[in-house]
Amino acid sequence: MAYKFIDNYRERGARKQLVELLKQKGIADHAVLAAIGKVPRHYFFDETFWNQAYKDIAFPIGEGQTISQPYTVAYQTELLHIKKGDKVLEIGTGCGYQTCILLELGAKVYTIERQEKLYERTIQVLPHMGYQPKFFLGDGSKGIAADAPYDKIIVTAGAPTIPEILLGQLNIGGILVIPVGDEAAQKMVTILKTAENDYEKIVLDTFRFVPLVGEKAW
Repeated sequence: MAYKFIDNYRERGARKQLVELLKQKGIADHAVLAAIGKVPRHYFFDETFWNQAYKDIAFPIGEGQTISQPYTVAYQTELLHIKKGDKVLEIGTGCGYQTCILLELGAKVYTIERQEKLYERTIQVLPHMGYQPKFFLGDGSKGIAADAPYDKIIVTAGAPTIPEILLGQLNIGGILVIPVGDEAAQKMVTILKTAENDYEKIVLDTFRFVPLVGEKAW
């Protein structure tokens, strides 16, 4: 499979405009904005649709999935408070855009995808871009117990409830960010693990994600 990676002044300029838009929408973390400004989002689009890549919209990527709206990616990432070297579990690799943002922030990323076609595409594309997370194919609703615990866990699909199994894979002091609700809309929820069986929960804004499908979800 051939990959045509062209990133010229036009795309770089479009990313700068996107960063400014995200600032206007309330994203304030300079490191997150810098990562958005660096990752070439158009690489995750068919060349025919490159003109859509830097609009603040979600876009279909096949297999019933989407590349998330940049605002949503920045919003979730900001809530994680990533520090360099953090061990991060990403549930739902999708095309890998969110994965790249996490890697740009210096995280060690473990990312899992259940759709085999997306997984096969992403394990080829991201290394071509210079990104090397640890890829897994499987049911993300169960996390990745073998490599737990994690400093941060991000779920990029809407869950009906918070899977207890993910809380068990979180370090004390760690943060889980997950959209929870029905299949029409979800509230963004952050969980801070304060002790082995103690958590602080904050319910935030409403979003719309594709469903989290798996044994511990839909």
